[in-house]
Amino acid sequence: MPMTFAATDTATLYLDRPGGRIAYSLFGEGPLVICLPGMGDVRSVYRFLAPALAEAGFRVAAMDLRGHGDSDVTFDIYDDVAAGSDLIALAEHLGGPTILVANSMGAGAACWATAEAPAQIAGLVLLGPFVRNGKVSPLGKLMLRLALLRPWGPAVWKTYFRTLYPTRRDAEYETHIAEVAGNLRKPGHWEAFYKTTQTSHDPAEARLGEVRAPTLVVMGEKDPDFPAPETEARWIADRLKGEVLMVPGAGHYPQAEFPEVVSPAVVEFVRRITPSAT
Repeated sequence: MPMTFAATDTATLYLDRPGGRIAYSLFGEGPLVICLPGMGDVRSVYRFLAPALAEAGFRVAAMDLRGHGDSDVTFDIYDDVAAGSDLIALAEHLGGPTILVANSMGAGAACWATAEAPAQIAGLVLLGPFVRNGKVSPLGKLMLRLALLRPWGPAVWKTYFRTLYPTRRDAEYETHIAEVAGNLRKPGHWEAFYKTTQTSHDPAEARLGEVRAPTLVVMGEKDPDFPAPETEARWIADRLKGEVLMVPGAGHYPQAEFPEVVSPAVVEFVRRITPSAT
C-alpha cells in the first residue's frame, strides 16, 4: 500500500489573503507542486499522491479551498477566480514557478490561474476536471439548490459523495468521509460550501485558449459527474494541447481510488516537464 497522509499528520500552515486565510500542508523538498481539491472535499484527498510526489523529489503543498478544511469561512467570494487567485498567491509565497495538480472544480481554478499568471505555472495535472459548465436545465439547477438546503443538505451531499468512489475504497476511505462530513458541520462551513456550489466555470472556459502549460488530464472511466467521461477528457485535452490518462473503474477521485495507477503516471509527467527533476 502506498504511503499516505492525513491532515493531522502534518503541521497546518496558513496563507493570509484578503478576507481570510488559506490552509495548506508542505511535504518534501525540490521543485514546487501545489495540489488543490475540489468542491466539498479536503486536502487529504491527496493522501497518496502528495507523498508520492515528495518521495520523487518535489516540494508539495496540499491546500484547502476557501471555506473548506482548515481554510477560513470569512471570504465573500468562493468561485473559480477566487480559488485561482489563491493558487497564484501561494505559488508566489512559496517561491514558484509551480506545477498545479487540481481536482474537480479546482481544475477550473487552475486553468484560470495559468492563463492569469503564466510565468508562475509550469504545468497542469487536471483530475476529474470541471473547466466548463455542464448542460443542466434551469429546473435541474433549482433541484440542486433545494437538495442542498438545510436541514437535509449535509446528508444529501454525504450520500452523493460516496457515489463518486464507484469501485474501490481504501483503508482510510471512511476516515476521509468522516473528515469531509465533520468539516461541513463546523460553524460557517456549510454556508461557504453552499456558496461554492453556485460557481460558474465560464471564466475558466473563456481562458482555456490562453493556457500554454503542458497538461495531463486524468479522468475516471466511471466518473458519475460526466455523462461521457472520456469525451469530456478529450475535449479538455484538445483545447489545452494536453495528454489524457483514462483510469478504468475510477470515479471522480482517481488519485485516491486507484493511486497505484495515478501516482506513477503523475510523477512521470511532472518529472518530464520539470527540467531540474530529470
